[in-house]
Amino acid sequence: MSQTWFHLNSGPGPAAHNMAVDEALLESVAFAGQPILRFYGWTETAATFGYSQRFDEIAQATQLRPLVRRMTGGGLVPHDADWTYAFVVPPGHEWYELRAIASYRRIHEWIHRAFAAMNVVTEIASCCRKGIPGQCFAGWEQYDLLWQGKKIAGAAQRRNKQGLLIQGSVQPPSIRLQRTAWTQAMIGTARCDGEISWESYPMSPAREQRMAALVDEKYGSRDYTEKR
Repeated sequence: MSQTWFHLNSGPGPAAHNMAVDEALLESVAFAGQPILRFYGWTETAATFGYSQRFDEIAQATQLRPLVRRMTGGGLVPHDADWTYAFVVPPGHEWYELRAIASYRRIHEWIHRAFAAMNVVTEIASCCRKGIPGQCFAGWEQYDLLWQGKKIAGAAQRRNKQGLLIQGSVQPPSIRLQRTAWTQAMIGTARCDGEISWESYPMSPAREQRMAALVDEKYGSRDYTEKR
């Protein structure tokens, strides 16, 4: 049985806006009824950090600004020229039913296939290497994506009644690689039970208004960013 999935190429945006778009998509994915894959970039150097991390520790760990608290877990992630994505899944979908470790592994296996389609050899980490605590790319965990012994992809998740949100960052292994080629490879290497067809996700005015509200009330707010 074929499935229709949605894709959204947002282009670069400010840090607070980027986090707001991802949350707005999570809020709307049940209505969409199928997964949404979003690609985006950054108009500013920034860092995002996991929902449960302490702001004062993050502020001391990096000079990057602005700092924005994600709604997902994970550690400190620097953003500038990285390739970022969000994968959003509605309740009841097979991805939603996976345990967190299984969905983490599956998303990196997908990225691994995409790089293979670009003739770039990567590997899925079988175990861990300790780095700097709380910093996403300073070491690696099981099922992170590695290139020549270096972590190049990490992700964080949030699963609630609205759906599953996976936010991920890819540090491109070579300046010769093009982001557009990678996004096309991601579209081309998606797997599910049955064939996948892709459609552009229609962003409604109501969703745009919700994103703006999330920037003002949450991701652009000092109270939220420094809440713990």
